[in-house]
Amino acid sequence: MDAARLDLDGKPIKAMTICMIGAGGFIGSHLCEKLMAETPHTVLAVDVYNDKIKHLLGPDDGQESNQHAWAGRIHFHRLNIKHDSRLEGLIKMSDLTINLAAICTPADYNTRPLDTIYSNFIDALPVVKYCSENGKRLIHFSTCEVYGKTIGSFLPKEHPLRQDPEFYVLKEDASPCIFGPIEKQRWSYACAKQLIERLIYAEGAENGLEFTIVRPFNWIGPRMDFIPGIDGPSEGVPRVLACFSNNLLRGEPLKLVDGGQSQRTFVYIKDAIEAVLLMIENPARANGQIFNVGNPNNEVTVRQLAEVMINVYSKVSGEPVLDAPMVDVSSKEFYGEGYDDSDKRIPDMTIINRQLGWNPKTSLSDLLEATLTYQHKTYAEAVKRATAKSVASS
Repeated sequence: MDAARLDLDGKPIKAMTICMIGAGGFIGSHLCEKLMAETPHTVLAVDVYNDKIKHLLGPDDGQESNQHAWAGRIHFHRLNIKHDSRLEGLIKMSDLTINLAAICTPADYNTRPLDTIYSNFIDALPVVKYCSENGKRLIHFSTCEVYGKTIGSFLPKEHPLRQDPEFYVLKEDASPCIFGPIEKQRWSYACAKQLIERLIYAEGAENGLEFTIVRPFNWIGPRMDFIPGIDGPSEGVPRVLACFSNNLLRGEPLKLVDGGQSQRTFVYIKDAIEAVLLMIENPARANGQIFNVGNPNNEVTVRQLAEVMINVYSKVSGEPVLDAPMVDVSSKEFYGEGYDDSDKRIPDMTIINRQLGWNPKTSLSDLLEATLTYQHKTYAEAVKRATAKSVASS
């Protein structure tokens, strides 16, 4: 590790203590790895589970040994932020708090709307409050879903303005946030996330809170979501890429909701984590900013994503493609009543490029190959363990 690390303005980067809430999840685990491997910073890792960061922890956190160079710089705190008085103390001990905690699985938005609203708004309130009252900097993870539907989606399908970027590219400082009707409870997540953004922004304006808001656009990579019955509950519906991965691993057709016509962009987790590290270490450029973090070059329809994943998985696994690799299902059948969706989510990258000089690098095919290779290996190992256990108990 370079002892003379400099920020984007040429100033030395000082070691800091970071309270990371949700450190045990997909994004948190990759960010912890980055911070341990490339920086001198200390992480107070807060979560209910630590499975995805066990390889980073030492004896004090219940692991057998820690021979890593970062020994003593990451400490796991098992707590639920809903009702634990230790949270404020950890925030007080830190220079920066990063809040990653959320319910962010689309299948839950209309089937568990109360949990979704509480998790993404009510449970985040104390974090904002403690940071503001104690003069601590906050990086809060929001979502690209706060944009809701594009302006273009309200135009007739054949209208030429639907192809005009001004009507669908999403800009942090200009695009409106347009949600569906109240009965479409799928928007409970986006609404809760937007409201906590507005609260954070107000705390900055009225009480001087130093904040950065991150709007991820479909971050993809190893350890994302869960594969039902393997590294997650047997029941449940993870996000689109994990759903498709689950189908591929089990040799099942990929289910396309409403024909898979929605358009999305996907960015590799390692590219996205580079952006977050720039936010952490360049507060003068990141404070008071809202950042889209995505890759507009990796834009596909969900159907096209399925087609690419089918071919990539066949390559990494050596398994033949099914005769009927995809099947159409309705959103009602797949997600239940009250589901709705946005047509496109294409990020404008002007602000993050101007402030932090960040641009994503990894192509869609490369990020899918890395992700599916990891998932194929993980699934094969899990099946092997389950088989051995079954034989031993018989």
